[in-house]
Amino acid sequence: MKATDPADAADVVAGVDVVALGESMVTFLPTRPGRLADVPSFDRAIGGAESNVACALAAAGHAVRWVSRAGTDGFGDHLVETVASYGVDVRHVERDPERPTGVYFRTAGDRATDAHEVAYYRSGSAASAMSARTVDLAAVRAGRVLHLSGITAALSGGCLDLLRELTAPAADRPMLSFDVNYRRGLWGSGGGPEVLLELARRADIVFVGEDEAEEAWGVTGGPGAVRALLPEPRVLVVKQGAAGAVAFVSGEGEGAAEGEGAGAWSPVAAGGPAADRHGSARGPAPVRGTPAAAASASASAGTFEPAPVVDVVAPVGAGDAFAAGFLSGILRGLPLRRTLRLGHLFAAAALTTSADLAPPPARDTADRLTVLDTGRWERLRLGPGWTEADPAEEEVRTP
Repeated sequence: MKATDPADAADVVAGVDVVALGESMVTFLPTRPGRLADVPSFDRAIGGAESNVACALAAAGHAVRWVSRAGTDGFGDHLVETVASYGVDVRHVERDPERPTGVYFRTAGDRATDAHEVAYYRSGSAASAMSARTVDLAAVRAGRVLHLSGITAALSGGCLDLLRELTAPAADRPMLSFDVNYRRGLWGSGGGPEVLLELARRADIVFVGEDEAEEAWGVTGGPGAVRALLPEPRVLVVKQGAAGAVAFVSGEGEGAAEGEGAGAWSPVAAGGPAADRHGSARGPAPVRGTPAAAASASASAGTFEPAPVVDVVAPVGAGDAFAAGFLSGILRGLPLRRTLRLGHLFAAAALTTSADLAPPPARDTADRLTVLDTGRWERLRLGPGWTEADPAEEEVRTP
């Protein structure tokens, strides 16, 4: 059954900025370091790539809807209530009385190390039953931007068919944001890299890690090589971990990278997706920024923006937070360089907490930091609690 009365199922809230569709789970975080076999207790939280983006964007003041499915169990109640507490519209989350809400447990270690353990209990979950028949497609397509990720495509055949339908070229399709989010364990030998490449080539805005592109598609040679593989998206963001990120922008308005014509480059400001955007390859944008920045990015084209130094507590959720920050910058019509910086700041908020989901910095704090001159931005160092500091306090930044 649905979370809303059937009479309201077709209702579309006016002014929705972003709709995010995907599975979220209840996550259990250990109360102390150690193996899952040794940890005696866990704290409960929630985690899911798309719901993380939705919550961060809503906390930043945007109108956001999350579409998914959850069980009618207590975990489903907690999940939906928690997402709603961020100000996200959850009226189109369906509740399934026959399938459970997914849960997972993880250790306190870094996911990138062998010491990290994660145990997923999501097989047969309510969200894995998402399809074009079990979600309200009008509600999914109601926003200025539709945000999806490759995780959803791996959950089931029905989920993959749904993503293919939502990413199909259409004149009235929302601006499509796609985070590759390659998870080898979810795909097994099921052809995940090929599917993700197919979906990414249909999107307008794509997020992918440089290391992720190498693992999934064997791409080496830096961000420029990733752009060569993915020339179709109007905006391609290649994340380079602690170093920073490179954004490639094709089409009109590329001059906004340096700040002139704040919204001119924005794919949202430029209108909906056009048919030629999905049927023809565009070359990469010219290099912007300092020569040193471009060289450090190992990119032959694009706009590189370094990330601030962050005292990392846990890396989980940083990619989702970056996507939320970048989309926030697009929705606000910020110049490309400030949009990249906003992505870095949202990511830093996630990196300096232990949970998968962290509130972003206040807008006035973020705005002050995104306009720092290059030298002060590159000297910036952010640690735990920085998002709660007074914007005037010097510890938020390095003089």
